[in-house]
Amino acid sequence: GVRDEIIDDCYNTARSFFDLPLAEKLRVAQPSEDQVRGYSAVGAEGLSYSLDAESPGDLKESFSIGPPDVPDDPYYTCEDAGPHFAPNLWPERPADLQRAWVRYFHAMAELSATVMETFAVALELPVNFFEDKIDRHISMLRAINYPDQPDVPAEGQLRAGAHSDYGSLTILRQEDAPGGLQVRNRAGEWLDVPVVAGALVVNIGDLMMQWTNDRWISTVHRVVNPPRDVALSARRISVVFFHQPNYDAEVASLDQTREAKYAPVSSGDHLRSKFLKQTTFGGTR
Repeated sequence: GVRDEIIDDCYNTARSFFDLPLAEKLRVAQPSEDQVRGYSAVGAEGLSYSLDAESPGDLKESFSIGPPDVPDDPYYTCEDAGPHFAPNLWPERPADLQRAWVRYFHAMAELSATVMETFAVALELPVNFFEDKIDRHISMLRAINYPDQPDVPAEGQLRAGAHSDYGSLTILRQEDAPGGLQVRNRAGEWLDVPVVAGALVVNIGDLMMQWTNDRWISTVHRVVNPPRDVALSARRISVVFFHQPNYDAEVASLDQTREAKYAPVSSGDHLRSKFLKQTTFGGTR
């Protein structure tokens, strides 16, 4: 239901941004560990830390935005809102990046709302059960550039270390290039995720796993390095929408038939705790 033009515009402007000199990209560098806006350089993030595993920094760079067009209302500006509605950082170039990304963000938000309705039906809840929990969502849109690898990666270093996503669901536009996405099944095996033309990949996130009391399991995944014989022609760009419910939405077990495995938590507190664990080798600069 998302037009190719909207997807392509977001992807193409992301590619143009990553082609800029590093000094220019750093003008919109991420301002703090829990304020995920702007640019993050290669090696600045270690996703495996979110699962309490140590590894060298991931071989990727990224650019992120949060909700655009934030209303001037106390809900969005009060202390409880924290960094969740922080202003976005927009680069001067490419000139049409902001327009393309805002349009894509809204398209992904609409698609996510439809998927959440589907989740409600699957969980035998009213179709609109999640509606008032995602109407002021704190989702993020991120483009990730996995550059060519002229140098051999360090031991244990991947394009993106093994991790699960943090929110309710993730929608991914991936690219058919060497060194791609893998998911881990319940037998512990890593399986390649095929690139299907005209399709988007959807992951269950940690918050939805907690909401369903492990009835649905968040997807552990990673991005592997390309084979060395194609490492100089293996650039890969992914465009990722991380759907996250309202910061004050309480996530407590929906399963009344079993003892809850997780204590209730707000969407916002859960997200901030994850970011502080993952960023820059476990949260140190």
